Amino acid sequence: MPDERPPIELTDPRALRAYAHPVRGMLVGLLRRRGPLTATQAAELLGESSGTTSFHLRQLAKYGLAEEAPGGRGREKPWQATSMLTHVPPIQATPEAAEAAKQLRITFARSYFDNVIRWLQRADDDSKRWREAAMFGDRILYATPAELKALDDAIDKLIEPFSRRLDHPDERPSNSREVSYIGIAFPMEDA
Repeated sequence: MPDERPPIELTDPRALRAYAHPVRGMLVGLLRRRGPLTATQAAELLGESSGTTSFHLRQLAKYGLAEEAPGGRGREKPWQATSMLTHVPPIQATPEAAEAAKQLRITFARSYFDNVIRWLQRADDDSKRWREAAMFGDRILYATPAELKALDDAIDKLIEPFSRRLDHPDERPSNSREVSYIGIAFPMEDA
């Protein structure tokens, strides 16, 4: 598989709903970070049964999010993510797709914040350097839609060299760790 795989764009309501299943979201993330993996290896890492992960991998393959990797046979066949990024357009073509995209984003938001809570619970056990480097906080901004989009584009540009390391392990410094960066900005409700 080439190193530079284009993002997958999800607009099919069935694919959006399929990806919204929490186990499937975790599987795609796991394949992107540690793949290729067999269903058994993925099951061990996720604390699921191999039957469960095998079923969900086949469902992900049905919608183009995972595929069989070269090598292996039978139960030992490895799976890989088909892309390192998934793009869900903010505007969908149909109400059905819009609702499915909303549910997918809600599922991912829950997952993001579950991960934040787990880190906060174990942060005292981490090194001082990592605790000082971790970002936690928020800011209220006043911005137009164009300014907010420009801010997002600027942040993406800053993050790109780090993002490459996901698909290029040889570019990772020896003392680097997997870090979750969550970018969320949204208009507040009017008072």
